[in-house]
Amino acid sequence: MGVDSETSSESDFEEKRDPVISVSETTPLVQVESDEFSGLPLATAEVLRSQVKVSDFKATFWTLYSFADGTDKALLVIAFVSSILSGVMRPLMTVVFGNITQSFTEIGSRRMDFGQEEYDQGYVPDFRSTVDRLATYFVYIGIADIVFSYIGTFLLMDRGEVLSARIREEYLRATLRQNIAYFDKLGSGEITTRISADTIVIQEGMSDKIGHLLQNTSTFVAAVVVAFIRSYKLTFILFSIIVFIVATVGIFSRFMLKYFRLSMMGYSVGGTLAEEVISSVRNVQAFGLQDRLAIKYDSYLAVTEKWGLRAGIALGSMIGVMWFSVYCNYSLSFWQGSRFLASNELNVGSVISVLMAMMMGTFSASSITPHLKNITNAIAAAAKIFATIHRASAIDSSDSSGAKLQSVAGEIELKNIKFIYPSRPDVVILNNFNLKIPSGKTVALVGSSGSGKSTIIGLIERFYSPVAGQITLDGHDTSNLNLKWLRQQFSLVSQEPVLFSCSIFENVAHGLIGTSYEFSSEVEKRELVTEACRQANALSFIENLPKGLDTDVGERGFLLSGGQKQRIAIARAVVSNPKILLLDEATSALDTKSEGVVQDALDKASKNRTTIVIAHRLSTIRDADCIVVMSRGAIVEMGTHNELLDHKAEYFNLVEAQKIETEKSEAENKLANKDDDVVENDNLDDAAILEKTVTRASARSVSSIALENKDTKEEKTYSVWELIVTVFKLSTPEHKWMFIGGFSAFINGLGYPVTSVLYANCIAAFQSNPSEYSSMRRTINLFAGLFFMLAFVESFAFVVTNGCLAYVAQTLVRRIRLQSFKQILRQDIAFFDKDENSTGMLTATLSRDAQSVEGLSGATLGQILNASVNVIAGLVLALSVAPKIAIVCAACVPVLIGCGYFRFSMQSRFEKQIKKSHGKSAAQACEAAAAIRTVVSLTREDDVWNAYHESLQYQIKASRSATNQSAFLYGMSQGISFFIMALSFWWGSRFLQSGEYSTVQFFITFIAMIMGSQAAGIVFSFAPDMGKAQSAAENIKRLMDSIPEVDAWSHEGQVVESVEGDIEFRDVHFRYPTRPHVPVLRGLNLSVKKGQYAALVGMSGCGKSTTISLIESFYRPLDGQVLLDGKDISTLEINSYRSHVALVQQEPVLYAGSIRENVLFGSLLPADQVSEKDLVAACKQANIHDFITSLPDGYDTMCGSKGILLSGGQKQRIAIARALIRNPKILLLDEATSALDSESEKVVQDALDSAAKGRTTIAVAHRLSTIQNADVIYVFDGGKVVEVGTHAELVKLQGKYFELVKLQGLDKTA
Repeated sequence: MGVDSETSSESDFEEKRDPVISVSETTPLVQVESDEFSGLPLATAEVLRSQVKVSDFKATFWTLYSFADGTDKALLVIAFVSSILSGVMRPLMTVVFGNITQSFTEIGSRRMDFGQEEYDQGYVPDFRSTVDRLATYFVYIGIADIVFSYIGTFLLMDRGEVLSARIREEYLRATLRQNIAYFDKLGSGEITTRISADTIVIQEGMSDKIGHLLQNTSTFVAAVVVAFIRSYKLTFILFSIIVFIVATVGIFSRFMLKYFRLSMMGYSVGGTLAEEVISSVRNVQAFGLQDRLAIKYDSYLAVTEKWGLRAGIALGSMIGVMWFSVYCNYSLSFWQGSRFLASNELNVGSVISVLMAMMMGTFSASSITPHLKNITNAIAAAAKIFATIHRASAIDSSDSSGAKLQSVAGEIELKNIKFIYPSRPDVVILNNFNLKIPSGKTVALVGSSGSGKSTIIGLIERFYSPVAGQITLDGHDTSNLNLKWLRQQFSLVSQEPVLFSCSIFENVAHGLIGTSYEFSSEVEKRELVTEACRQANALSFIENLPKGLDTDVGERGFLLSGGQKQRIAIARAVVSNPKILLLDEATSALDTKSEGVVQDALDKASKNRTTIVIAHRLSTIRDADCIVVMSRGAIVEMGTHNELLDHKAEYFNLVEAQKIETEKSEAENKLANKDDDVVENDNLDDAAILEKTVTRASARSVSSIALENKDTKEEKTYSVWELIVTVFKLSTPEHKWMFIGGFSAFINGLGYPVTSVLYANCIAAFQSNPSEYSSMRRTINLFAGLFFMLAFVESFAFVVTNGCLAYVAQTLVRRIRLQSFKQILRQDIAFFDKDENSTGMLTATLSRDAQSVEGLSGATLGQILNASVNVIAGLVLALSVAPKIAIVCAACVPVLIGCGYFRFSMQSRFEKQIKKSHGKSAAQACEAAAAIRTVVSLTREDDVWNAYHESLQYQIKASRSATNQSAFLYGMSQGISFFIMALSFWWGSRFLQSGEYSTVQFFITFIAMIMGSQAAGIVFSFAPDMGKAQSAAENIKRLMDSIPEVDAWSHEGQVVESVEGDIEFRDVHFRYPTRPHVPVLRGLNLSVKKGQYAALVGMSGCGKSTTISLIESFYRPLDGQVLLDGKDISTLEINSYRSHVALVQQEPVLYAGSIRENVLFGSLLPADQVSEKDLVAACKQANIHDFITSLPDGYDTMCGSKGILLSGGQKQRIAIARALIRNPKILLLDEATSALDSESEKVVQDALDSAAKGRTTIAVAHRLSTIQNADVIYVFDGGKVVEVGTHAELVKLQGKYFELVKLQGLDKTA
């Protein structure tokens, strides 16, 4: 009934069955259902609920700045004030603009009123003087705008980097202090998505985007103030439009925020699946699951696309309504202004100042929306992140309260314990459980999988809280002790050892955290680490590595074999000389010889300290002071090894199941006399291997020659044009919508050139004498009507533009993510071995890069297309109407565009640097979240946080120079428009006074050029988005162009329709691509005939698992051949070949979903074509059917992220069922029964033995009882086969295999 699991928990979302319908408009994806524990007693329900409940957090704009200190606040005030003053500069320009327009309209009438001579001598000097003075004011305003824009942008970008780093740090700190049940609810992929993608969204919302928002908002406010001063009546009339705009923004923003939040929630679940899949890529490739998992991933992307599209349509509608208001503003301004002019209430200058101010205010209000989108996104992202930051953990490792005992004897007692996993409230694991573990004694827990053994370890470590009862340490309730101090009294070695991506030395040194040696010198630490590695029998293989203790182990230790990882984990446990040792299958991944030596070390380490051992391999616990036999969460018998054998009950049956049949010969005594020499000989062998390695290297080995001849791929760089073409091709199905959106954006871009013509004619009409005011009114009425018509055309075009481009953007994001996901799964295993392709970095890339490409889609792309047409059309119009004025003004435009371009170029380089640095820091956070049990057990929380903090601080310093340059160039691009204005009026006045150009010609040219230059400025305000998009497109292009050596998409080679099953290795040499200097296989020769059961045994790291990898075609040999039925497997079509092979790995891999789904992943047929009979038969063969049917939901029971809801043994049996359901011709078992208890192992082994009939089976095994019936056993040493034969033949040979057999004897102890 119980479900034992060292990581027992539920899936990312327990209620989720259909991934697509798990998101609704009102239901967040991650929530704790109030009725989940409703059937339990109140006290029990409260204990369980407190461990998983996450309260909603209502984020506001100021939430983004929660971690700002005094200095930050002072700098932010300066930045905000500078941004506001930068915005104020533009409305000040309208005053100057109105005055200069007044002068320009007067010049025509003065020419008619005076004679030429009087005009030239009397009016022209005053006109020139006025224009020169007013033009100078433009220059001053421009300089001020440059300065304020630079200060505001630099400080906001810099503080955005600093404060978002603090949010990342606080989120990680909060995550690391959460109780384990919290992680059972969330996948580590969701945490990675939050810490990489969501924090970048927050950074954007609090950096330059808020600066742009403040600038536009202050422009709007200042424009209204200026307008009121010039004419309060006209301003009040025009203000109705402003009110309409504000109401529109308020209504639509609410919808946008809601849809963006739901869109982000949808992807966070997809991110968890992506992390889960990428981290188990070997399993994915072995079973050909790429397409099935891609479909599942796409179902989450569909949710994101759905809500993202709705958000885009809401944004497009809002922009359309706002632009309708902008053009209505022109219409109303001129219509009403002409009435005031006719009644002599205002002069032309005042009308134009009010009109320009209100136009600028409306224009600024319309420019707020894209930046408002970023800020609403940031607030939505902050809500989730701050919910975690503010969550009170039920078991808080950062809590400094609680007692710390002066000395620890080590007596542990569990009194009347009742325990239920919060993720599975309907299953009681332990009920009224009592166990006393005396101080200084070794107590072993044995029993079938799911009996509650690992649960006891979890309760002692306080990973979970019992719902009733008490756990004491030396008589003190552990819940009253300081948690971090408590965990520092324990050293835990888990069944599946977790190493971190750093050197062996650093991994072992993590065990010193919390001890008096934590801050010792490196020399002292190295001595302790070296001694610990020697005790764990790890030093011999470490010394053979090129960098020794400084060798990097890779992500999750993937560069080491399972046995090597476990030995390093044991070294980490014993290095601190702990008070209490917790060994959860601590030697399960070791070969027999290593196990014997390590077990001796552990036995010595156990003396005079409390040790709790969980073991399936009973030979490891026969010397325990007390053996506790458990079943279904209860103790069935207790005693010593000999006492329990005499009882001939449960334990006796377990021992009998593990006995190896050996001949009782005199050789036993010989071996006993040699026992003392085992370690010495082992060291000699290692030394000999090392010597051979050196000799072979100097003699130019086959491997080294093959490596030299291998092509090395250089990283390709791509031009901007290539990237644009790539993105364009990716959106091929949406080209129709892109064309419609682009055409509508083209119409949008013509808005201001058309406006310039209408505007200039209105200004010309204002020049009329009082006697002509009735004619003026008729003219103005005509053009006001044309403005109103333009409002309808432009607003409709904006809605179409943003709607179509939002659809293109969301579809493109979904397609990029899906294709990138597929492309990642296409890569061979060597790709994932590289540091830059860690699970965390690839998951972050999936989340971030597609989102960044969206930065050049949707509303942003519409603005860019609009602005581009605006610039070009305005320039063409100006040159055709008044070329002499236009050509001088146009000379300034390249300077403006140059500033924007250089900022864009610099921002692109900056983005690459950020990606690399943030990718690395995201990988650190992801690694910590994925291995949270190991992190908290080692009390590494502060250590992980400090490493993450240092990584972020380096990024902040590195980015400051680039931020400075970017801000300066942005300031220049902002201020130059004022210089162009000054030049335009100064230069144009010369032609107006001479009569060469009319007022209409001047204002058409001026409005077209000025609006054109402002539009160009808007284009480059999106330079950060363009920079991110270029960097993201480059990453996507590089990934898409990556063709692996072993290509899962390739259809080349001979299709394998039927297989006999003969496997042969001919002189195979192999080195891992990431470790080209370490030979692994050195001329391996072996042959397994059709239908044979072959076993591979030997020391850890001797090449057994590598052999399995080569058969699976995960890698290609450097030299030699791997043959199937006499054909080189490299010449066979990869997918058809793998369809005949099934793999069961040492560390079983399951996915979030039901047990049914996980088993059916092994089938070659689609899930709906597999009969229930076949499913049940496979599960019965794997001895898992009875367990499944005992669960409330049976085969529909959720496994949780990475199978976290099941124990190691249960996961392993499901993995075996998955392998058997495909009825493979070749079965590969890499320690397939290592996680099983003796009883289950015997049944599963019988099932595997029967399943092996009629198929070729190759098994890697350390537990020799599992392979004693093999047809042939290959003994590996140093990358070669040193002995071959059956069990009986090898025992008679009395060589290496015989030594291994004797070390696993299970007779009574003396």
